[in-house]
Amino acid sequence: MNRNVLALLAGMFIVTGGCTLAPEYSRPEAPVPADWPSGAAYPDARPTASPPEAAPPERQEFFSDERLRRLIDMALQNNRDLRLAAFNAERARALYGIQRAELFPVVNATGTGSRQRVPADLSGGGKPMIVEQYGADLGLSAWEIDFFGRIRSLADRALEEYLATEQARRSVQILLVSEVANAYLTLAADRETLTLARTTLESQQAAYDLVKRRLDRGLVPELDLHRAQTQVDAARGDLARFTQFVAQDENALNLLAGSPVPADLLPAELGGARPLKEISPGISSEVLLRRPDILQAEALLKAANANIGAARAALFPRISLTTSIGTGSVELSGLFQPGSRTWNFAPQIVMPIFDPRAWSALRVTEVDKHAAIAQYEKAIQTAFREVADALAVRGTVDQQIAAQESLVHAAAETYRLSDARYSKGIDSYLPVLDAQQFLYAAQQRLVALRLGRLANQVRLYAVLGGEG
Repeated sequence: MNRNVLALLAGMFIVTGGCTLAPEYSRPEAPVPADWPSGAAYPDARPTASPPEAAPPERQEFFSDERLRRLIDMALQNNRDLRLAAFNAERARALYGIQRAELFPVVNATGTGSRQRVPADLSGGGKPMIVEQYGADLGLSAWEIDFFGRIRSLADRALEEYLATEQARRSVQILLVSEVANAYLTLAADRETLTLARTTLESQQAAYDLVKRRLDRGLVPELDLHRAQTQVDAARGDLARFTQFVAQDENALNLLAGSPVPADLLPAELGGARPLKEISPGISSEVLLRRPDILQAEALLKAANANIGAARAALFPRISLTTSIGTGSVELSGLFQPGSRTWNFAPQIVMPIFDPRAWSALRVTEVDKHAAIAQYEKAIQTAFREVADALAVRGTVDQQIAAQESLVHAAAETYRLSDARYSKGIDSYLPVLDAQQFLYAAQQRLVALRLGRLANQVRLYAVLGGEG
């Protein structure tokens, strides 16, 4: 290739190396307090032992239950929502590659060749001859020289959109991990409540049989038998209801895991599940800036910022270049003769004189940036609220569980004493009935609170941007 052409292309690459008209990006201030909330609901919201950069533990460390770990691994491998998010990220990366490729010229090469026999009466020399002709063209086709950074700004926008999509994939992955953990714990809690319902039904049936025998002997009124029957029927209904819940929980786990879950990976009861590792949010809310949804919002903000540069560059001249270099050779009767070489250099300049659409497009990009700032700030505020809510639960749930455990103990004693008084004929069956109902409800509430505590630990892990 001609040295002048090489020098020209090298100079163009240098000129177009890094100039853009995009505004200088600066991260907006986080519109939330620097510290977590404090008060009666947050007794341990500001642990002094954790550094400001405290982060959730690694997934394998946080989820210590081996069966739950294997379930999460199954979901990460087979879940279709996660696959779709990964495909979207891959597509965005490919689009970035397409956009960035416009910074470089497209080089086309073509070759031609022909061979023909010329008769003696047409050759001019009185003898037949063979004529061979070959040609080659190497050229650049309408390459836009990015003097004002229009293409580079578009490439920057595509890059940030890809990064935003990648962060969206991370968000889906973290959400999937937390959903699998919650479904696993919910199944364990429902299985425990199902066992409680089955035990209660057996107890109620035994009480009904006792009342019926006493009725047959004329020791109690018929009303006591009907009251006992209501408890049996209620327990039977609960047994069927929690049997349904357990089946639905298993279906939910199968969907999240992306394939049927082996029976040996299903939990027995909530009391048998291994505890989750306690985590701290640190002492600064800046830990939220590592959350993938906030990084996604910031990447979209940077994309909107780069788009302004492309819109500004559209107001300036656009220069495109078409260059071709051609060579040819001729061979006459086996004698090689060099052909000609041509060089075609055709620059084209498009100068926008008055284009109201370009100015309107610039205004649109500026508005889009303000909207992206608002979305970024809203993402931070939402994240702060989610962590604060989880901290409020963590600061109070242990007290609720302790109170409920005491309540269950008192209800069990009330039921025992009421049943003893009824058996001795001191009281009617109504106090026994009330005590049974209260105890059963208190036991169910205790299971729900224990589930809530574990689920809140999972939520705190997720809202702090835990590993997916």
